[in-house]
Amino acid sequence: MRWIWCVLACAALIGQAALAWAEALPMVSRASLLPQAAPLIAPSDPPMIRHSGPSLFVGRSETGLFAPPDPEELEKLRNYPAGDRIARLRTLIAQAEAGSKGYDAVQYGATIKPPADPTRLTIQQIYDWIDATPGQPHAIGRYQFIPPTLRRLVRQAGINPRQRFSPKVQDQLADILLADAGLRPFLAGEMDRVAFMNNLAKIWAGLPNDTGKSHYHGYAGNKATMTWAHFDAQMVHIFAR
Repeated sequence: MRWIWCVLACAALIGQAALAWAEALPMVSRASLLPQAAPLIAPSDPPMIRHSGPSLFVGRSETGLFAPPDPEELEKLRNYPAGDRIARLRTLIAQAEAGSKGYDAVQYGATIKPPADPTRLTIQQIYDWIDATPGQPHAIGRYQFIPPTLRRLVRQAGINPRQRFSPKVQDQLADILLADAGLRPFLAGEMDRVAFMNNLAKIWAGLPNDTGKSHYHGYAGNKATMTWAHFDAQMVHIFAR
């Protein structure tokens, strides 16, 4: 039994010596003996546009985020002498939302896709696809309309669901959302550019607001897909102010 006590005593002495040695080391040396976590690296400035797939279009309620414009307001918008600028604005939004798929974009998280390209389907066929595939995202088209927003806009525009989900129809629906965001007062100089851009970011999650992030950053995987600097520069270029 005596040899066991000798072994234990030696082990205790070795442990105490090791602890004293470790305590005598400089802090940085002691830290180097421990497993190191991966260093935190500040993210670099994001590229101008990042296409990781369409972001989720956010317009979660039946009534949308803004009070809907009345028919007279929509008619004024259609007749406003800014058609080319509005078309370019739509293209900018589509860059953030739909990527290269454009009018035929389907939200990348949808595991069951529509039976054909969206522009080849009627609106009713899209409704049927939505109803038949619960539990997955359904944002669709160039402007990534989600189901409640799509149904609201179709009703508001007075479009027959048997009509094809054509580029023209998608643009028409997007124009209602532009009006919701205040396009006409912006064009008339009654709303400044940053306020209008922030309103657009409240509608389309792929656009950044003036913080540089999506208004819905982190919600359901949303993030801005272009930088604020790019968004702002393009708005200045399109509207010359």
